[in-house]
Amino acid sequence: MTPSPSDPHGHTGRNVSTEGGGRTVTNPSTNGLRHTAGVFADVQQRDPHQRWFHQAVHEVLESLEPVLDRHPEYGHAQVLERLCEPERQITFRVPWTDDAGTVQVNRGFRIEFNSSLGPYKGGLRFHPTVDLDTVKFLGFEQVFKNALTGLPLGGGKGGSDFDPKGKSDGEIMRFCQSFMTELHRHLGDRTDVPAGDIGVGQREIGYLFGQYKRITNRFESGVLTGKGLHWGGSELRAEATGYGLVHFVQEMLHARGTELDGRNVVVSGSGNVAIYATRKLHQLGATVVAMSDSTGYLVAESGIDVDLVEEIKSSRSGRLDEYPARGGRAEHVTGGSVWDVPCSVALPCATQNELDADGAAALVRGGTIAVAEGANMPTTPDALAVLSEAGVAFGPGKAANAGGVATSGLEMQQNAALDAWDRDYIDKRLADIMADIHTTCQQTAEAFGAPGNYVLGANAAGFRKVAGAMLDQGVV
Repeated sequence: MTPSPSDPHGHTGRNVSTEGGGRTVTNPSTNGLRHTAGVFADVQQRDPHQRWFHQAVHEVLESLEPVLDRHPEYGHAQVLERLCEPERQITFRVPWTDDAGTVQVNRGFRIEFNSSLGPYKGGLRFHPTVDLDTVKFLGFEQVFKNALTGLPLGGGKGGSDFDPKGKSDGEIMRFCQSFMTELHRHLGDRTDVPAGDIGVGQREIGYLFGQYKRITNRFESGVLTGKGLHWGGSELRAEATGYGLVHFVQEMLHARGTELDGRNVVVSGSGNVAIYATRKLHQLGATVVAMSDSTGYLVAESGIDVDLVEEIKSSRSGRLDEYPARGGRAEHVTGGSVWDVPCSVALPCATQNELDADGAAALVRGGTIAVAEGANMPTTPDALAVLSEAGVAFGPGKAANAGGVATSGLEMQQNAALDAWDRDYIDKRLADIMADIHTTCQQTAEAFGAPGNYVLGANAAGFRKVAGAMLDQGVV
């Protein structure tokens, strides 16, 4: 599809007139390439500085060209145009007082992207890099990810540029209370149900829920997910994204006639997703030979001690360069890239665009046969091209890391039924959901003449489900 995220010029495929500040398409093309190119040009023109959002939209639109060719009704109804514009964008001030009594001010966001399939669902991220561009790209991805789970969930995302690192519990509590004081008016178990993400764990969810309950005078357990087990939370929620990622990889390898057992795996990052993916990999007989963080990466031919990694990351410093000094049998490397470590399977679980073309080429040289995204959009388009040309199986994040939102959906079901399910039952449900997502992606890719293309399969399957609901519900 042209143009690309780096080429904002080339709006060719549609004649567009603007009336009253909106866009009225006077000659929609039924050709998939022309239509998606025109939609992308509009996205760039409307929000010219949102590069993460542009990248996420471009990757999806490029996959949907054959879908638009086969289903011109989506083009005639302007489904893409509507889908690329959030239903609601909420930005607000978050004032709070630090322990020294100084007033601090942060910015809060909530993007309610699409509710065609159900209430908005997506996490809250507290990190200094969070801005409108970040939450828009995450919310857009969430729409398709949630659709793939088969659960009745719309897509949304939110957060703040607040950094919980180095803050006291009191400071984090006061920030969360201020954040929820504004956000609560937009939430509800039939409206918008946030969860945790980077910087937002069970502690933060607890503070947010407490303030919601205090303001509304209602104990609505279904208004947030990721809660404590003793007050409405679900077993396996912390582990879900990492476990689900590994379940998806196992299905990818099964489709190629092989197993995880005996394979060497490289996992980037060392946060929640990376740690629990490593645990599940070890359970299935694989060996995680490398993990990383901002200090560099660990290499351990005999396998990473995930208990020690978790102990280090939960400490005050939380730096992997402490691993050897604390008895871990591994080399800590500060130069190069974690992708230089030879492996059969690579799981980028850290942050967006961490795996570039050079890293992908190193993986190919090292014998990698499968890559699956544990983070959101961690693979650059150039890296994906390298992997694709080499025949490496690639699981996009909207499919491979859907385990977290799937388990959040299961938490919502338990809350609605005033029930609680045991760990084994939820693990089985999670494995079944991830297997179904894999099958859906695989079959959809084959139906559009691209067997093994999980990117096309995930995007087309998620899009068709959302687009069908949008057509049924009229122009809204």
